[in-house]
Amino acid sequence: MESEEQVNSENVAEYLQKLVLDSEQAHEFLGQLAVHAAESLSRHGTTIHCGVTLLRQRRAATAASSSPKAKRMNEVQYRYDEGPCLSAARIGQVFHVPDLVRETRWPEYLHEIQDTGVGSILAVPFDLSGEALGALNLYAEEAQAFDEDTRTLAAAYASQASNSLRLAVRITHLADTMDDLKSALASRTGIDVAVGIVMAQNRCTQDEAFAILQRASNTRNVKLRDVATRLVDSVSPGDVETHFDG
Repeated sequence: MESEEQVNSENVAEYLQKLVLDSEQAHEFLGQLAVHAAESLSRHGTTIHCGVTLLRQRRAATAASSSPKAKRMNEVQYRYDEGPCLSAARIGQVFHVPDLVRETRWPEYLHEIQDTGVGSILAVPFDLSGEALGALNLYAEEAQAFDEDTRTLAAAYASQASNSLRLAVRITHLADTMDDLKSALASRTGIDVAVGIVMAQNRCTQDEAFAILQRASNTRNVKLRDVATRLVDSVSPGDVETHFDG
């Protein structure tokens, strides 16, 4: 059993943790994870196509795939917001579809994928300890492709991969937080500059100038930062930057 030897002999967790550290962004790691899982779990002449689903709070679903077939299977689920992989990620349980022809769950999803040549699906959730929701999505062209041994291997693989994926999620969360802070700082800077312009033009206090901007925002039904940006551009076109003393 080639894939069993590969999964057992190779330290999957160590390998994937190295991938996390070598990947500049989460989607890059997810892509390599999908390819590695597909290679590790394919066996006996059966090619496994793999997709990875990652759901984070207030963020769009992130997906990666090992092949165009897996990519399409994932995308159809997101389009209809249903399918075995989304169910596995959200509920935290394994969803096994031995034969797509006989499957009755997720009717819209099944109708859309009937011409993809996929015969069976196995979706195994990752244990991300509240960091996010995710699932390992495995597709085979043959029906009944995921026997008990394969399901056991897939569960073991997902378990070993969970720690690495959790680390990738945390790194991505920190990067997102930094980007959000930079965006908020840039917005605040533009507003402060606009307040200064209003103060100079109207010879008023800072509070009065801010109130003028707020009234303009409410009257025009435009966000305050957009009102500020337009005012600053009318005086001095170009991006406003925040400078710090070294």
